[in-house]
Amino acid sequence: MAIAVYPWHQPQWRELLQRKATLPHALLFRGREGIGKLDFVRKLAQSLACESPAVDGAACGACQSCRWFAASGHPDYRELQPEALRSTELPGDETDAESDQPAGGKRKPSKEIRVEEVRDLQDFINLTAHRRSGKTIVFYPAETLNPNAANALLKNLEEPPPGTRFMLIAHRPSYLPATIISRCQQIALPAPQAAAAEQWLVEQGIANPALSLAQTGNAPLAALALDDGEFWAQRKALLGSLAAPKVDALTLAEQVREFPVGRLLGWLQRWTYDLLSASSGGRIRYNPDFENALTRIAGTLRAVDLARYHRHLVRQQRSINHPLNARLYIEQLLLSYAALLRGESTTGAYAG
Repeated sequence: MAIAVYPWHQPQWRELLQRKATLPHALLFRGREGIGKLDFVRKLAQSLACESPAVDGAACGACQSCRWFAASGHPDYRELQPEALRSTELPGDETDAESDQPAGGKRKPSKEIRVEEVRDLQDFINLTAHRRSGKTIVFYPAETLNPNAANALLKNLEEPPPGTRFMLIAHRPSYLPATIISRCQQIALPAPQAAAAEQWLVEQGIANPALSLAQTGNAPLAALALDDGEFWAQRKALLGSLAAPKVDALTLAEQVREFPVGRLLGWLQRWTYDLLSASSGGRIRYNPDFENALTRIAGTLRAVDLARYHRHLVRQQRSINHPLNARLYIEQLLLSYAALLRGESTTGAYAG
């Protein structure tokens, strides 16, 4: 398990190490996606379990406990993530055009942490820890706990088992139930300054760090993950079509039907954010390489319709993990965008 605490999180790291002996049983780490929160929490868990910590409290890297962490097999440590984050795409996961179910009857990996997975922790929780440092359970991202799983976790947070720590990591903590948030001490992990993030990406060998950071809202680990040709080819295909004077929504939907839906929705959100910014004389934040097209298009749109469409896209983020007919979903998003460009009224089009 490769673990690092990134330079932009050093102040929070030092502060937690200073009080690691008095940390509460439940911590909620919040911050932008792609800034290194999971690595931070893994390193903290290792340092809490270390048998020969350094003077500052950090893990030694050499004791038995640290060796278990290095092998991703510490007996007193568990991580709960959605199946979709733990596994690659299963064969035959294409979605039928007339159904929300995967073709061939094979299911897609779950994008939620399910109640069964939380309940399965009970044996682990009730067992005596192998080491005196106790046990740590990490939930990542915590907002993917489905309602039943969140309720099951809440019972443990209300009556914490002896020697068991819960560490929740959230990109969008507002999606968590208030009852869970109230039982956790929150730790805010910030994104780095742009210059520091660019320098770090240069050190990792990224050719265009500024554009990569712009795409991810200054999230350096997310920017590092964009270092593949497919992402940039897909982005160019979609944004090039969105920038055209006229958009044939159905043709475009067919061209992008194999794109990951979450990725496509994110591109649309960032595109419309930049349109809103350009319409009010602001800077282009996410897509500086399309500045001319964005400025031109923004001048032709009614701000109220553009804002309404953008809010609709943002709301869609809440339901992106639920089963849907991907083809029809993409078509509807692009048909609405084409209608926006034509100046057609969108009043009532985005209810729900």
